[in-house]
Amino acid sequence: MRFLANENFPLAAVDALREASHDTAWVREEMPGGSDEAVLDRALREGRVLLTFDKDFGALVFRSGAGASCGVVLFRVVMLPDQLSRFVLETLEARSDWDGNFSVVELGRVRIRPLPPRSP
Repeated sequence: MRFLANENFPLAAVDALREASHDTAWVREEMPGGSDEAVLDRALREGRVLLTFDKDFGALVFRSGAGASCGVVLFRVVMLPDQLSRFVLETLEARSDWDGNFSVVELGRVRIRPLPPRSP
């Protein structure tokens, strides 16, 4: 799977994904300080599922019409870095339907909602 980890995503989780052979770009390395719009645009251009802890992406894709076909996974969990890395990897590898959906991951629950088409 191809992922774009948002700037707020921890390095340990990014490293765990890379070590598991997932093509994972990280905003903090390649475009630090980039706006949410720029981050989402990059995910769309590169066909990557966006991984984030930032709730603002829900408003961006649903209310503003930014839309996305790449998929957005919003993690709503608080854990120690080692636990989080394992949790992220296990959660993402447990499913293959992240593309085209806005997913909210909580402990013991994943909610998935189809993303709207991008406004012209």
